[in-house]
Amino acid sequence: MPIRETFWNIPHWAEIGQYLLGLVTILVFAYGIYRHVKRWRMGEPDRRGGNWGRRFASLIVQAVGQKRTLEEPYPGFMHLAIFWGMIVLALGTALATIDWDITRLFFGFQFLTGPFYILFELALDIFGVLLLVGLGMAIYRRYVQRPPRLQNQPDPRLARDDALVLIGLVVIAITGYLVEGLRIAVMQPDWAVWSPVGSALASLFQSLGDPTDRTLHLTIWIIHTLVAFGLIASLPYTKLFHIVATPINIFFRSLEPAGALAPARTHSGPGVEKWQHFTWKQLLDFDACTRCGRCQDQCPAFASGVCLSPRDLMLKLNGHVWRSENGQNLYGDVISQDELWACTTCRACASVCPAFVDHVSVIVDLRRHLVDAGQVDNLMQDALAKLARYGNSFGQSDRMRARWTGSLPFKVKDARREPVEYLWFTGDYAAYSATLAEITSKTAEVFQAAGLNFGLLYDAERNAGNDVRRVGEEGLFEMLAEKNLAALERCEYQAIVTTDPHSYNTLKNEYPTMHNTNSHSNGHRPVLHVSELLDQLLASGQLKLAKRLDYTVAYHDPCYLGRYNGIYEAPRRVIAATGCRLLEMPRHGDRALCCGAGGGRIWMEEQQVKERPSEARVREAAALEAVQAMVVACPKDVTMYKDAIKTTGLEGRLAIKDLVELVHEAL
Repeated sequence: MPIRETFWNIPHWAEIGQYLLGLVTILVFAYGIYRHVKRWRMGEPDRRGGNWGRRFASLIVQAVGQKRTLEEPYPGFMHLAIFWGMIVLALGTALATIDWDITRLFFGFQFLTGPFYILFELALDIFGVLLLVGLGMAIYRRYVQRPPRLQNQPDPRLARDDALVLIGLVVIAITGYLVEGLRIAVMQPDWAVWSPVGSALASLFQSLGDPTDRTLHLTIWIIHTLVAFGLIASLPYTKLFHIVATPINIFFRSLEPAGALAPARTHSGPGVEKWQHFTWKQLLDFDACTRCGRCQDQCPAFASGVCLSPRDLMLKLNGHVWRSENGQNLYGDVISQDELWACTTCRACASVCPAFVDHVSVIVDLRRHLVDAGQVDNLMQDALAKLARYGNSFGQSDRMRARWTGSLPFKVKDARREPVEYLWFTGDYAAYSATLAEITSKTAEVFQAAGLNFGLLYDAERNAGNDVRRVGEEGLFEMLAEKNLAALERCEYQAIVTTDPHSYNTLKNEYPTMHNTNSHSNGHRPVLHVSELLDQLLASGQLKLAKRLDYTVAYHDPCYLGRYNGIYEAPRRVIAATGCRLLEMPRHGDRALCCGAGGGRIWMEEQQVKERPSEARVREAAALEAVQAMVVACPKDVTMYKDAIKTTGLEGRLAIKDLVELVHEAL
C-alpha cells in the first residue's frame, strides 16, 4: 500500500516550486543561525566542555522531556503539546518526502507502506490534535487568562512576534488537516479510518457537496506550504529561535555547584562595560530566554515593587546585543543601576527557568563594572570600606569578634594554637551583632553538650566574602579569602562548621577553587552547616535531647542553604527531633521566598517598595493556623525577620527562632 495518493493533485510545477522554496528556506534559516553564532563568538571565552555524558543526559531530561517546564502543570502540558506536536509533524513531513522523492525515485522502494503507514497516519493525526490543543491552551492563556508575567514586555514588537508565531502554527495545523480531509474525500483509501480527523473532515466535505474541487485543494496546499516554509525560515529571527537556543543552552549549562560564582574577567576594568564583555554563554542565555516570566514570578525584588524583572533584564540585554549600533549606552539607556542593585542573588529566578538561564552571573558581572566605576550607594560604600579595613561589615576591631565567648562558663579553644575536630567559622553577624550574641552563645553550649572538640579562629577570622563577591567587589573578596585561607592553613582541624549559609556557600564552593589553595586547605575537608552537624549528632546519639518541645512552627529555607546547596531535609529532621510540629509554608524548599538580605542588600539603602520580602514572608508564616514561631537557620534571617515582625505588627503573634535555639531548649 504505497502512498502515491499522498501527492494527489500536486502538479510537477508545484513540487518543483516546493523544493526551490525549500532551498531558499534553508539558506535564509542558515544565515539566521550564522548571525546568532557570530554574535556568540563575539563574547568572551567560557570553558563549558567535559562531562559529556551528564550533559547529554541533561539534554534528554530537560530539553526533550522538559522536566522543569512540566513543574507548572498548565503551561507545562501546553508547551509539551506544542513542542511534540511540531516535532512529530515535521518528522512526518520529512519521512513522506524521503519516501516519495528519494527512496522511490533513486532506490526503487518505499518504506511507508502496509501496517507501518497505518501507524504513521495515526501518529500524525494524534500529534496534530495535540498541537492544536496546545495552541488553543496558549491562546487562551495569553489572551484570555492574561497572567501578569506574560504582559508588559519591554519591547512591543515582542508581543507581535508572539502573536504571529501562534497564528502561523495554527494555520499550518488547520491547513494540513484540510488538505488531508480533501484528499481522503476524493481518494477514499482503505486506511482512512486510521486518520480519524482527516476522515471526519472528509465526511464533512462530502456532506457539503462535491469534494473534488482541485483548485481548493491546491490552494490550501500552497498556503500550507508557504506558511510552513515561512515559519521555518523565520525561526532564527523570532521567538521560535528558542527551539534551537534552549537545548544548546541546557547542554552547555554550568555543571559547577550553584554557589561557585565565576571570577571576574578584566578588560579595561572588571565586569561588563559593553555587551562584548559578556561571555559567549551569557549571550546564548539571552537568546535562550523564552519570555515565559517564571523568573519574574519568583523574584522577591519584583514582588516587592522595585524596578527589577529578571525576564525584562534578559530581554533588554538581548535587544541591546542586536541593536547596539543605534548608539545606546548599556548603563542608563538599556538598564538602570536600580535594577542591578535590587537583586538579592537568591537564585529563585535561575532555579525555575526552563531554559537554564543564569541571571545571577549576568547581574554580578554588570555590578562589577559599577563597583569599579564607584557607582554604589553611600551605605554600600561604607560597608565595603569597613570590610576592607576591619575584615567585617560592622567596623569592629578584630579583638571584638569573639567577645561573645566571655559569657560562657567554659573556654572555647583557639584553633590556631591547638588541634580541633571542628573549626567553627562564625561569620560577621553571629560574631558581632548584639541581637545575635545569645544565639551564638547557645550554639557553643549545644556543641559543648554534644562533647564536640571545637575551636575558633578568634581575631584571625575575616568575613568570608560571599556577599562581597556578589556585590561585585572581586578584589576585596580575594583579599578577604586569602586572609582566611592563610589562617586556615595554620590550623589543624577535620571539618569546618558554620551557622551562616552565606559563609557556608563560599567556604564550600569557592575557596577550594582559588588559585592559592593547596592540598592542606579546606578544599579536601568537609564544610558543614550547623543544621547538617546537628542532624548527624542527633542521628548518631552523640547529642541527646532531654525533652520534647510542644511548638507548632514554620521553617524558612535560607537561599544559600537551600537553592544554592540543596540542604532541605537536615533542618527539618532537627526540628522533628525537638518534638516540634512543622507546618510547611506555601513557598518552601526551592520555592522559598528570600528574606531580602542577600547579594549585599543588607548593606544597602532601602528602595521604595510596596512590601519588603521579609515582611511578606512573616505574614505568610503568621497566616498558617496555630503556627507560633518561624524557625530560621541563618543569622541574617534572624536580623531581617525580627525587624519585619515589628514593622508588620506581628509581635506577640509570631516568634522568630533560630534552629539552634530549639535544640538548646530541648537539651
